[in-house]
Amino acid sequence: MLQVFDRVINSHNHLTLLMLTLLVIGLYMLLEFLEWVRGRIMHVAAGRFDVALRNIVFNSIFQAKLKQQPGGTAQAITDLKTIQEAIASPALLALIDVPLALLTLILIFMIHPYLGWFAMGGVIILGAIALFNQHQVEPTLTLANRHAIAAQNYASGVIRNAQAVEAMGMLGRIHQRWLSQQNEFLQTQAVASDRAGVSASLSRLTQTLQGSLLLGLGAWLAITGVFGMGGAMMIVASILGARVLAPLVQIVGHWRIIMNAQDAIMRLDSFLKLYPEPKPSMPLPPPIGNLSVEAVVAGPPNSQIPILRGINFRLAAGDSLAIIGPSASGKTSLARLVTGIWPAMSGKVRLDGVDIYTWKKNELGPYVGYLPQNVELFDGTMAENIARFGEVDMHKVKEAAKIVGLDSFVESMKEGYDSRIGDEGAFLSGGQRQRVALARAIYGMPKLVVLDEPNSSLDEEGDAALLKTLQFLKSQSVSLIVITHRLQISSVLDYMMILVDGQIQLFGARDEVLKALNQKNQPVAQSRPVAGGVA
Repeated sequence: MLQVFDRVINSHNHLTLLMLTLLVIGLYMLLEFLEWVRGRIMHVAAGRFDVALRNIVFNSIFQAKLKQQPGGTAQAITDLKTIQEAIASPALLALIDVPLALLTLILIFMIHPYLGWFAMGGVIILGAIALFNQHQVEPTLTLANRHAIAAQNYASGVIRNAQAVEAMGMLGRIHQRWLSQQNEFLQTQAVASDRAGVSASLSRLTQTLQGSLLLGLGAWLAITGVFGMGGAMMIVASILGARVLAPLVQIVGHWRIIMNAQDAIMRLDSFLKLYPEPKPSMPLPPPIGNLSVEAVVAGPPNSQIPILRGINFRLAAGDSLAIIGPSASGKTSLARLVTGIWPAMSGKVRLDGVDIYTWKKNELGPYVGYLPQNVELFDGTMAENIARFGEVDMHKVKEAAKIVGLDSFVESMKEGYDSRIGDEGAFLSGGQRQRVALARAIYGMPKLVVLDEPNSSLDEEGDAALLKTLQFLKSQSVSLIVITHRLQISSVLDYMMILVDGQIQLFGARDEVLKALNQKNQPVAQSRPVAGGVA
């Protein structure tokens, strides 16, 4: 601008104007290239941030879910994504540009102190607007985020139980409850957006006025004889004055991104402190299958109320045990303990002398098979589910399916083992899902297999296949624990445990426990009234 006013206008030289124009075009192209490079650097940084934390966050969510503690949802992944987007957003670049704005302010002071102090006034006004955002927008926006998270978690819970909701006509009432939570989020967010909009408008107005008022102030100084640097420098000061406020205006305009990122950082930091990344441990040799449960007192994670009290027993490698007992006696809790899902409040569960809870599950997993009471399958092919979503060994997959009697059904499917089974095995019946889960539990012939109610959804044919499966596992010297209400399964098992109110009532060889049960129940049977009222 100075060169155009001082050289071109006075000299009327077209060549000078052409060269200055080419120079300006080149400089603008360089500026845009540098902006692209800077944006690319921030995107790469955001990607590296995600790579550095995503595995840690995923594992922490998984641990929180296992321990039934807050945080076992996908919210931490959403927070990670929010922070990643903020890193690559113009808001962070505006924060980086603040030192450059201070340099620009110094240049205005060098043009004239009066203009510098006037530009400083605009900075102070924008600082006040930023403080207004901090105190008025941030709390409301944080509350809106909490309402949004609550509404999302509630909706996820409803979707997981869609069949029960539909069958019992609960959708209308549940929808109203979700709608009230969603309305709270929308209303709070609207208030925050209105306040943020007012701040953004005021900041843009301040920036626009700054340039024009600096030009007017420069003209007034020139008229009064105080400013003697010429009209070109007045225009330069005007442009620089607007540039001083540009980063602050962007910061105020993107305040919502900054606040969301700050809120996400605080939540994610607190969450990761609760579930830190486990320290690396020395690899252990594969287990043989010797199981010992030593004076265990245990209950659900994050609870001080014990379900199991004083549990003691041992199984040698290849032994099999049936656990029976009334509902709510602690059978499923014991299954979660011996598979290392739950920790013990006191005592230890050891596999080959090693605390099974502290054993790295990626090392131990291939040697443990577990069929939970509530079958959990995943969207994927039949082969992937049986192979535990690891590298699919089709020989082992077909062997596991054949052992549990699933092979003929799979072969009847159009795509065989490559058939997709849907989310949670939606394309399968209850009995078929249970057989798939059973095949997954015995895939690769693990050393310890725990089956929790493995025949709850099976018909007579399925029961017969299950008995053959148990006999085959015994022949392979697999340590086997079966939780059941049906005593006929125990006919192929070595030991039996009677669990009542979280304590072992009877434990020993199967025939001895059954004999003790019959003797215990004999007086009860004799005391029952018979026909004619004679006892």
